[in-house]
Amino acid sequence: MLPERRGMATHVIWNGNEDDGFYTSHLVTGTGRHSQPGIYGKPTGRTFVARTIADCMIYENMIYREWLVVDSMAQVKQLGLDVHAYANNLAEAYFKKGLLAVDMGENRRLIGQYHPESKPDLSIANSPLEEEVLGWLHEIHNKRMFGKIKDVYAPTVQYHGPLMKELYGHGAVTHQVLGLYSSVPNGFFMPQHVCSQPCEEGGTKVAVRWIIEGHHLGWGVFEELGAPSGKRVQVMGMSHYHIKNGKVVDEWTNYDEMSVLMQIKLAQMADQDTAVLATT
Repeated sequence: MLPERRGMATHVIWNGNEDDGFYTSHLVTGTGRHSQPGIYGKPTGRTFVARTIADCMIYENMIYREWLVVDSMAQVKQLGLDVHAYANNLAEAYFKKGLLAVDMGENRRLIGQYHPESKPDLSIANSPLEEEVLGWLHEIHNKRMFGKIKDVYAPTVQYHGPLMKELYGHGAVTHQVLGLYSSVPNGFFMPQHVCSQPCEEGGTKVAVRWIIEGHHLGWGVFEELGAPSGKRVQVMGMSHYHIKNGKVVDEWTNYDEMSVLMQIKLAQMADQDTAVLATT
């Protein structure tokens, strides 16, 4: 459906070796035109540009595991499609397979009778810098210490976010983080992998793959979700940080709002199915 699509690599951050294999995190900007029928329906002829981050595990030059975050919401909106109808179609396919959303209640912000974790898990870090990054991510996201942003980001930081956002400065980064947790106030941020490499521009680039789990309880950066649904959601994201002289000078963060919208639609379908069964 997108035969003209071209993926242009921005950079790759990695670790590993030839004996044990490699872990790579690729940032790609894709451009193209919707010229053929497919999952997006009839061709619109419109063009799009959207970012993708792909994390790959590689052994003997073969990819054997991959995590992919495509900003499909950016694509669908630029093609002029009905985002709710598209998300509904995605959810319906899962619903017909019996893959229903499960609300498990609390997340790791409340572990049984214990208070939220006060220290980050540094076991996945491979260097002191990676430990440092995991530390301030935990403080900003899980302790909600948003004032920490001005300490770890350069005043001139450039933020490259979902929906092709291009923002600048401490205020912009703070707004995006606040907006995320305004949508998911009880969200818990869980880093799953981190790697880093020195870069030719100076400094080091750090890649973090993460998940936020919580409930859609408020209004925030997820503008297409509408009124708070109360449904449990999982946001998988990937972030690349360029750190020079101890400060983040560039951040590329990718997550797919379409996936979150689909999860809400799926949970609502399950509610409707339960209501129908209860009345019959």
